[in-house]
Amino acid sequence: MLRGGIPIGKAFGISLRLHYSWFLIFALVTWALAGSYFPSTYPTWSLSARVAAGLITSVLFFGSVLVHELMHSIVSQRQGIPVQSITLFIFGGVSQITSEPKQPGDEFRMAIVGPLSSLVIGGILLGVYYQLRSVDTFAVQFITAIAYWLGYINVVLGAFNLIPGFPLDGGRVLRSLIWWRSHNLKSATKIASNIGRAVGFVFIFVGIYLIFTGNWVNGIWLALIGWFLESAAVGSYQQLLMQEMLKGHVASEIMSGDCIVVPPDMTIDHLVNGNILTSGRRCFPVGSGSEIMGLMTLHNVKEVPRDQWSTETVKEAMTPFDKLKWVRPDEELSSILQILTEDNINQVPVVQDNKIIGMVTRENLLNFVNVRSRLGM
Repeated sequence: MLRGGIPIGKAFGISLRLHYSWFLIFALVTWALAGSYFPSTYPTWSLSARVAAGLITSVLFFGSVLVHELMHSIVSQRQGIPVQSITLFIFGGVSQITSEPKQPGDEFRMAIVGPLSSLVIGGILLGVYYQLRSVDTFAVQFITAIAYWLGYINVVLGAFNLIPGFPLDGGRVLRSLIWWRSHNLKSATKIASNIGRAVGFVFIFVGIYLIFTGNWVNGIWLALIGWFLESAAVGSYQQLLMQEMLKGHVASEIMSGDCIVVPPDMTIDHLVNGNILTSGRRCFPVGSGSEIMGLMTLHNVKEVPRDQWSTETVKEAMTPFDKLKWVRPDEELSSILQILTEDNINQVPVVQDNKIIGMVTRENLLNFVNVRSRLGM
């Protein structure tokens, strides 16, 4: 899951973000269009026209990628699966869908709608091009030039995403069909992931071949896409295995129950030197008497400038209780893993009767999975 990025708004209640790597690919696409494609295709155009066409085409292209991801997300929401965000990055776009589909038909609809939307957009834009290409004016030529490239690239994007390599859309379609026939999500994911890895390795080998034959730009790009697909296929299957292993187990089984409560007037310097460094713990409930006021973590500590540690108190730097992500003792571990992943946090407090009775950390989850795996459970 991609972290960070710049929020650019919301659509259908879904947060939209630009990952930092997106700015690189946006610049490269714009440069390729303005510096190569449009000059070779329309040599009579002025420099300003080429640059304008390159910028407009790039913006519309990534707009079509966003539409592709939005279609996945809208279908997902309609099937009761929340979507936290959509992020555009160097390899396209990714929707942060919070859980796996519950039925093969759900996954099929969620997966197929993205490529179909790209193919429809591509078909419409190519239709615009063929309808207007005979008109010999600069304004129409400008429009048809952009329409042709966008139409062509969206058809390519739709076709590429239909390649049956998990976690590409085509791989998810394949998994849904195998799941439908076998009634076994784990087995279907393993088969689809192995095919996805094979597709990734093919891309890598073809990319290496292109590099050694002199086409190093396309070769490097294809090899990088192959590496990304292979890594994503492995990661997706491992994530499912972990979710399956955690199902049926709850927070109270693995939580650390001996939480050290620190007073709200303790300075951060005292907390670091007297508690964090001596105990090795990463988080501490902040309380006064029986009242828990919030949670102090390493992240909170790092947000305070070092020269203020001796004067600032944990009460001033902590995350207040009403803003905490917390779970109940009977919360399933698979749900807790999802919370930690989605919110990019390292621990979550276990709360009962408005009191923190324990803490579940990433380390707790990993140790639990590791021990069960070693025991063959």
